[in-house]
Formats: sequence, C-alpha cells, structure tokens
Amino acid sequence: MNQSEDITIPLVNAGRSILACGAWLKNTVCLTQRSTAYVSPLIGDLGAAEARVLFDSTVQRMLRAYPEPPDVVTHDLHPDFYSTQFAQAFSEQQQIPILPVQHHHAHIAAICAEHGITQPVLGLALDGVGFGTDGQPWGGELLWVDGAEFERFGHLSTLALPGGDRAALEPWRMAAAALARLNRRDEIMPRYAGQPAAATVASILMKNFNCPQTSSMGRLFDAAAGLLGVNLIQTQEAQAAIQLQQLAERHGSVPPLTGGYRITAENALDFSPTLSALIDCRDSNRDTAFAAALFHATLIAGLAEWVKIAAQHFQISTLALGGGCFHNTVLRQGLVRQLAADGFKLLGSRQLPPDDRAISLGQAWVALQSKRL
Repeated sequence: MNQSEDITIPLVNAGRSILACGAWLKNTVCLTQRSTAYVSPLIGDLGAAEARVLFDSTVQRMLRAYPEPPDVVTHDLHPDFYSTQFAQAFSEQQQIPILPVQHHHAHIAAICAEHGITQPVLGLALDGVGFGTDGQPWGGELLWVDGAEFERFGHLSTLALPGGDRAALEPWRMAAAALARLNRRDEIMPRYAGQPAAATVASILMKNFNCPQTSSMGRLFDAAAGLLGVNLIQTQEAQAAIQLQQLAERHGSVPPLTGGYRITAENALDFSPTLSALIDCRDSNRDTAFAAALFHATLIAGLAEWVKIAAQHFQISTLALGGGCFHNTVLRQGLVRQLAADGFKLLGSRQLPPDDRAISLGQAWVALQSKRL
C-alpha cells in the first residue's frame, strides 16, 4: 500500500464518527466514518517538533477529506502526551465528548477491530511502556477485554526503572534493577564499573529513589541483554531485544528452563529465576546465543501457562496478541505454536502492525463500543 495513503479498516458495525489521537511513539491518527476506520500513515514520535507539526496537519487533512465531523475524541491516559493535550483542546473547541483509553486496552481493541470481534476476549499485551490506570508504567499485561471495558487479570512482576525513562535507553540499568530484585545489589558496581553512573544507580536502587516500577516486557528484554552483556547502551529503539532475538535464532530451539518462572497468587508472572540463570550463563562463559534461546523458550512457556490460567478463570479461549514485542518472531511463533496446540483461537494484527501504530484504531474501537458516551 502507498505509505502516503490512509489505511482503510472495515468495521463490523456502523457507529459515530470518532477522532482517535493515538499515543506518543509511532503515532498515527484514526478517524471513523460509519462502518469504516481510516488510519493515517505513520506520523512518528511526538517528541520531535516536526512530528507534532505533521500530527496537526494530518488531523486537519483527515477532517477535510472525510465528511462526517467527529462526535467523540479519544486519547491515551498519559497526561503529558502531545496527542492527549491536542485531544483535550479539540474537545473543548468542538464541544464534543472526550474519552481517555488505557494504552494496552487499546492494543487489544485494535486487534478486535481488525477481526470484527465484539465478544469478550483475553488480551496479551507485550510492549515497551504504556501509562496504566494506576499511573504506573505497564507493559506486560494479561487482560480481559469486552469492548469498552477491560480488567487487568495479571501482569509481569515489576522491575525498577533506575533513573526513570533513562533506563529504557540503557539496558545495563535494567540489568542493575534485576540484580537489585535478586538481592545482588553489591554486584552492580563490579559488573558495570565501566558505566559512569554505576555508583549512582546502585545508590538509587538501594534508596528506591527515582525508580518507578514497571511491568514492561520490553524492559525485561533489556534486563536480559544487559545481564548477558549483549547490549549496555541502545542507539535505536528495541536494539537490545532485536539482538537477543537474532542470537536465539542463530542458536535454535532449546527446552525452557525448569523452574524458570513463578506465577503468584495475584497472577503476577515472575521470571526472576530466569534472570538469575542468565547471570550464571555469563559467569560460566556459556554461549550467549544459548542463553538468548533459553530466555525466549522460558518466556514462551511462562506466558502460555499464564494465559491458560486466565482462560480457565474467564472461560474464554479467544486470545488477542498485541504490542510491539510481537514483532519478535521467535517469541510470537513459539507462543502461537504452543497456544494453538492448547486449543486457543488466536488473533493477531492484520493490516496494522502490532506496535503503537495501532493504538489510534484501538482507541476508536473502544469509543465505538462505549455505552457511556
């Protein structure tokens, strides 16, 4: 498809016109017209001034191109996003209702929109970060989703983000957070002595200062890459995760680590034993590609068991897979293979990728299903 054209998504039901403003990274805008959703080409990351200008012009172009003006405007929960602030101003100017939509709910809703699913589903959302309903950075979520409603059944056990957003750029910081989680804080300095901030990070982890807790799958990949020495500083988005995937592909399949994860009574999925095993691999000079393959295999096993628990709880066997981590073919194909064998009906992205480019469609879908607007 021509990247300068809007992507046309047929909707299972006709509804009001919704303007959905998307998220922050990989931003797109969606405008629905009766039984069709139009998703803009990729605008980009709204931290850049040129992307914000493009966002504004894209909204204006779509409003001119499609005849029905929006009845509702939607946005991400994060209050500081440019797209959120735009939606709030637009709602006030146009005197139309506004609807905030949680990031991972939108990921799963986008899959439902593409498949025309209006009944409840389970949703496995795995990505870098999204603002949660509790104000914390989510990113490894198992949800029950029914149109405009969702319930957070479980999440990945949290890791600290030492230094906040800086940790997403420096996997060694996530490795340090993993060491702290494993009660091995005294190893941070000797292992990462080459990092000028190592002493500071060790200190803030000890004091739990400027260390928000995240359930992000993306940051779990960063921790693994940092522990293995695969990537300490990222120069592009998801670089560490991509390198781990490539190593796992090079090695080939291995069995999951026995006892490599725990599922708590609160349905948190904890991969701390696997992180500990990765440290042992590094210290014993085991093949890094083997360690990467072991990491992937254990993630797949843990996620599959976790999903089965939720399926029994809700008596649902339809699972939607959303979020940028599903670009990882080792993770996606392994999980699909396992869950399909367990009898799940699996829904993935179609016209849109699974990452944040689909968020605007998901926001629009939630608004279309809402009975409160």
